[in-house]
Order: sequence, then structure tokens, then C-alpha cells
Amino acid sequence: MQYRKLGRTGVWVSEIAFGCAHLGSEPSDESEAIKLVHRAIDLGINFIDTANIYVGGRSEEIVGKALKGMRHQVVLATKVRGRMGEGRNDEGLSRYHIFRQVEASLRRLQTDYIDLYQVHWWDENTPLDETLRALEDLVRQGKVLYIGCSNFNAWQLCKSLWLSDKNGWMRFETNQVRYSLLDRSIENELVPLCESENVGILAYSPMGGGFLAKEPMPETPTPAWARSHRDRQSEVVTERERRIWQTVKQLAQKYGRPMSHIALAWVLRLSVVSSAIIGASNIAQLEENANASGFKLSDDDIEVLNRQSED
Repeated sequence: MQYRKLGRTGVWVSEIAFGCAHLGSEPSDESEAIKLVHRAIDLGINFIDTANIYVGGRSEEIVGKALKGMRHQVVLATKVRGRMGEGRNDEGLSRYHIFRQVEASLRRLQTDYIDLYQVHWWDENTPLDETLRALEDLVRQGKVLYIGCSNFNAWQLCKSLWLSDKNGWMRFETNQVRYSLLDRSIENELVPLCESENVGILAYSPMGGGFLAKEPMPETPTPAWARSHRDRQSEVVTERERRIWQTVKQLAQKYGRPMSHIALAWVLRLSVVSSAIIGASNIAQLEENANASGFKLSDDDIEVLNRQSED
């Protein structure tokens, strides 16, 4: 397993992270879910990413159980923002909600600190300085070590960094965003900003919701949330998606590797990407994805993929 800096921090994380969005979705599979976490750690994955809203908090609970006795071996990330109850204040990025939810996450994760606490997406109803000051206080209390954002546009991240710098607060060290050959929308503004300000990109859905790892090519399109803006409304596999899939398949045959390795290597070609977040429903899938670490494509192959994935 290869490791990269978490943004500009001194923390090293595996370039393949284990995402736990669906961990515990089947209650009867808790023991299998715990085995997945343990196998990920055995494979050298030291970066575990979850969120309070994943499976209604169940994901955090299982991660907490899995990390008993080995909490010190991982960089643990979770998120806050989504709805966690029926009350009017049970969602958002207010100080009120953040302080309540960090305590709930700590209980479910069975830990007294979170390595990377991320705001899951922008909250237009809460002043940004309120959110950032609340996160600053959590760092000062020792409950959070680093903070990050998720799904922030370039202007939102830029404003956040400016406010943190102006007030001397902890700043967002990472931005977790969707990024794959199918969705390159972050490249025009967000990637240059992150490169300039040393903010690490955590790429989720690097295989386009699994579309670029499945054989034969799926007859139904990749999930709308994993596609480019132009392709999101299509109810069939688009010509662009078909072209990308075929190119990834050709390169997989050339290198004698799974298609997933091609898709992951393309995302990890950018040094500003701190980690690519993968999910797995079984050990074999987890091992295949983890084994993509260290694999690099040639410049010519990257150029081909760039050309075929242009809108």
C-alpha cells in the first residue's frame, strides 16, 4: 500500500481509503462488515471514512466495534450535516447541531476523538463563521484533530479558507468530492484551488458508482450522482459512458489488470488527491481495489483516457 499526505498536514493516509457508506445496511451482516474493516487494515488501508447519516448511524456503530483494540492504527474520518432526527434542529451546520452530533458520533465510534471531522455539504441556512468557529472549538477541546469539508464548490471552499485565515481558526485540510472519468467537473476550478492552497482532495465514487469496474458493460446507466453534469439526466448508457468504459477495458487488457485499477490509477494520477475512497461488499472486491495502490498509467494512456472522457 502506498501512502500520501492528508492535504498539507503531517499525517500519512493510504492512497486507497475504505468508505463505509453501506456498512451495516444488512443488519444480519454485522460480523461480515467487521471482517471487511479488519481485512482493509490488514491490506495496509489506514484511512477509514464514514458519516453519521450512513445507514442511520449504523455504519459508525460497526466501525466503532471493528476498531476495538486497533483504533490507533487508523485515521478515522466521519461527517456532520445531514438529518439525524425529526426535530427542526436535527440537521445542518449550526453550532447547536454540530456539538450534539459530534458527541453522538463519538459514542457510536467508541472513541474520544475523531481524526478528520468533515462537514458533509454546504448549509445555506447557517453563517459560515458559526460553523467554522464551532469546529475550531471542537479542535481546542481535543475531540477533533483536523477538519475537512465535502461536496464544496470552489467558491465555498475559498470563502471558508479566507474566514479561517482571517480569524486564526483551523481550516479545512481536505475536500471530499465526487471524481472519476465519468465526472471531471472539479477540474476547472476546484482542482487548481486545492493545488494552490494545499487542500487534499478525497475522491469518492472514483469508479463511477462501479460502472467502470463491471464486466460486461452494464445495460443500465451509472447512478446519476456518479455521472457528469451533462450525463445526469440520461436514462440510458450514453455514448460518452460507452466510450470511456471501452477505453478502460482496453487498457485493463493491455496491463493484465482489473478495470478498477485503470479507473483508480487515473484518479490517483493527480498529486493533490490524498486518497481515493472505495467501497466493498465482500473481501474479494476489497482486495482487488486495494491492490490498485502503486499502479501507474503511462502518460500516453492518461492522454487517451483524457481525450475519450471529454464532454
